[in-house]
Amino acid sequence: MTIERCSWARSANQRYLDYHDHEWGVPCHDENTLFEMLNLEGAQAGLSWETILNKRATYRLAFDNWDAEKIARYDAAKVAELLADPGIVRNKLKVAAAITNAQAYLRLRAEGSSLDDYLWAYVDGKPIVNHYQLGESLPAKTALSDRLSKDLLKRGFKFVGSTIVYAYMQGIGMIDDHGAQCFRNKQR
Repeated sequence: MTIERCSWARSANQRYLDYHDHEWGVPCHDENTLFEMLNLEGAQAGLSWETILNKRATYRLAFDNWDAEKIARYDAAKVAELLADPGIVRNKLKVAAAITNAQAYLRLRAEGSSLDDYLWAYVDGKPIVNHYQLGESLPAKTALSDRLSKDLLKRGFKFVGSTIVYAYMQGIGMIDDHGAQCFRNKQR
């Protein structure tokens, strides 16, 4: 029996299929995962999501399991170590963005908020479930991702353009874009 998935989830890579089947479009409220995904979506800019998923375990090791307090204090020696690590995307701007994002995240927490509260307030705590038909294109960004992107930028986050933010919202389940033919759509 063949499992019908979203058109983008046609791969022989089991990690990629597992991501589609168990994470993408599923509401996430775990702070560490929300922070991780924000940074991984930024790291994906210009690359395929499959590339980032294949490096996800190495990212966790390299970035201290996405401990924002540790990342916010990374120094030049740690940055050099990261830029020498072939298991992550060795891009100076993306590595610097993870550090900046940790600092921005800690400021958000110091204000008495969390990523969970902050992000999910944009959708009143409930995922937006879209109903795209077979062959219908998903948007790359929306007015909502534009608003969230602008606010994240204002708060000091990096690599959070509207297209990245829309993908992030899908990845953490704020937006559920599983297609009409997808078995996940039928489980809603």
